[in-house]
Amino acid sequence: MDKAPARIALVHDWLITFGGGERVLIEMHRLFPTAPIYTLFSDPDGIPDELEDALIVPSVLQKFPGAPRSYQTWLPFYPYAIEQFDLGGFDIVISLSHCAAKGVLTRAGQTHLSYCFTPMRYIWDHYHTYLKHLRLSKFRELVFRVTAGFLRQWDYVSAQRVDHFIAISETVKERIERTYGRKALVIHPPVNTDFFTPVSEEERANEYYLIVSRFVAYKGLEMVIDAFNGLDEPLLVVGDGPLRERLLRRVRNPRIEFLGTVTDDELRVLYQNARALIFPALEDFGLVPVEAMACGTPVIGLGQGGCAESVIDGVTGVLFPEPTIAALDNALDRFREIAFDRAVIRERARVFDTSVFARKMRQAVESCVK
Repeated sequence: MDKAPARIALVHDWLITFGGGERVLIEMHRLFPTAPIYTLFSDPDGIPDELEDALIVPSVLQKFPGAPRSYQTWLPFYPYAIEQFDLGGFDIVISLSHCAAKGVLTRAGQTHLSYCFTPMRYIWDHYHTYLKHLRLSKFRELVFRVTAGFLRQWDYVSAQRVDHFIAISETVKERIERTYGRKALVIHPPVNTDFFTPVSEEERANEYYLIVSRFVAYKGLEMVIDAFNGLDEPLLVVGDGPLRERLLRRVRNPRIEFLGTVTDDELRVLYQNARALIFPALEDFGLVPVEAMACGTPVIGLGQGGCAESVIDGVTGVLFPEPTIAALDNALDRFREIAFDRAVIRERARVFDTSVFARKMRQAVESCVK
């Protein structure tokens, strides 16, 4: 008699904004289309079209008026809310977590596999950076410090309940081991290289440098703007975020242009016609460099974290050792001296294609039910 298919549930931190985590969730939904998606908050405007047919189950916090719009202020209640989900009817629980999703409660006989984007940045590695840039009042800073202390304890304890960790990169694998004392398999997140494709050399504009990023403190955008303020080079900046006004005030070079958010189709065109992508952030992995490489565009990136795993120095881009203006200037000088092969650059990106992710993830899940 054939064994019944495993009943699978997906758990995602929240569906409010669209980013790399949501791209991964879309691929997981394609892999497991009948799996419901449990999440702390769900905003109809934040649900991608690709998830319209999914059963989405929000937490008890969703019942409070305006909660999705102010989801960050509910941080102290995330542990309580995520533990209220009753997942007893499933064989396998797959959490996609950079915050609280991995803290769901499971029972004996179930398997919890956590695809970890990173341990919570703002209470671990980036705690002091967030405190510095949030510019909270004295009282709110005190509340945040106390909350972070409690969350560290809960975060560590809840990590011990996970049966198997999968990290998005070697960088996150090391972070999981250091923070939680747990081992992890690495499966890099997916990029659709059938969508992100190059154009012919004759069609390429090749006339600007490009940044694609959220405007938050750890992304290193201020350093790049300061560097390009001293250059007679065009820089297009795609994205948005809380530091937007501060970054705009920093601009001195009239050839630096902010484009705001763009569609995927518009982003593809920007990648295809860029001289190079600038990627200064110490990222957990970073889908943006891989998307650019899939379009045949080289990357000038920080040689730390995830970028150092995807970009091959001198072959698919140029890596600089530290996030400083001098290091970036040197990298730009090196970049101008290298004749890059765009076919080789694209081939590197195909290592991270959605088909590779799907095969490895399905193998990981199947190994849980053997």
